[in-house]
Amino acid sequence: MAAVITSLSLISRFVLTAFPLVKNELNGWRINAAVCPDQELALQAVASITDKAFHCKGGSIYSLYPGTDQASLVRFITALQTISDYLDNLCDRAGVYDEAAFRQLHTAMTDALAPDRSITDYYACYPLQADGGYLVSLAAACREQVLLLPSYSAVKPEVLELASLYSQLQTYKHLDPAVREEKMLAWIEPCLTKYPDITPWEFAAATGSTLGIFMLCAAASAPSLTPQQAAQIRNCYFPYITGLHILLDYFIDAAEDRLHGDLNFIAYYGSAAMTRDRLAWFTRAAFAAAARLPEPEFHRTVVSGLLAMYLSDPKTNREPEKSIKRDLLQQAGQYTQLLYRLCKGLRMAKIL
Repeated sequence: MAAVITSLSLISRFVLTAFPLVKNELNGWRINAAVCPDQELALQAVASITDKAFHCKGGSIYSLYPGTDQASLVRFITALQTISDYLDNLCDRAGVYDEAAFRQLHTAMTDALAPDRSITDYYACYPLQADGGYLVSLAAACREQVLLLPSYSAVKPEVLELASLYSQLQTYKHLDPAVREEKMLAWIEPCLTKYPDITPWEFAAATGSTLGIFMLCAAASAPSLTPQQAAQIRNCYFPYITGLHILLDYFIDAAEDRLHGDLNFIAYYGSAAMTRDRLAWFTRAAFAAAARLPEPEFHRTVVSGLLAMYLSDPKTNREPEKSIKRDLLQQAGQYTQLLYRLCKGLRMAKIL
């Protein structure tokens, strides 16, 4: 009971303190986005903030990890996630299918996490370029915040590896469908020797989450964090918690993606039964990983929160998603079910 009360207190602070900080940060970036000289870049920048604010809200849970400076970490999380969401729009919605352009754009992700690197021209291979310094400003905001973290040097190798995997995913997944799968498999298969219990598409999904980066930066708030502890965090988050995160994201969009012919990693399961079994496997693996970390209640709340947030989406109210949702919630236990009901209420109130 004490653990549940502690977790509910965390969720309360999450909604009441982190959400307003995220809103304030996004309002500032929205103003910058709207004045990009190129109208298409301005459109995509504003749309990425308007349509995907919940990504920043969700990530802001890490600003409540013990020992963090909440305002500073929210500033970092919001800026990095906004880079991610903006670049996703540029690769997905602007009619461009250029691998070199996507790769160069995503150097903004690694530059944002490496303050010692020189800023590069992110749009060098992209047909649209006049953003008025918007993307550079986002990267600079991230660099400014990570320099304030006492143990950033301990987490930096892990953070950059996760950012590199993320950038490779985004480079390949937005290519023309005629070459996309072949390119992705050529990238993924050499990596799978470390992860024999997951499929290539589950590995790809795990690389698409920013949660491991956010957690490592939150942990770097502790002056005594060691590289060994950073590696432990990375190995628990990736691919288990990050995999669950993105597979749930694809799960709620599966029907919509089928309709539009969009890439969806859930589609590779081939059946509702396989989808249920693998999501259940990742749920168990994520909870087990959470239990191995310092502050296990925090990480268990994160895993429960992921399930509650995604499974409360109205898109899961139809079959077969509805039956799969019911089974996952039953497996996850009463606390996750409580958070699920809370998320449904927050959705009704337009807070989530």
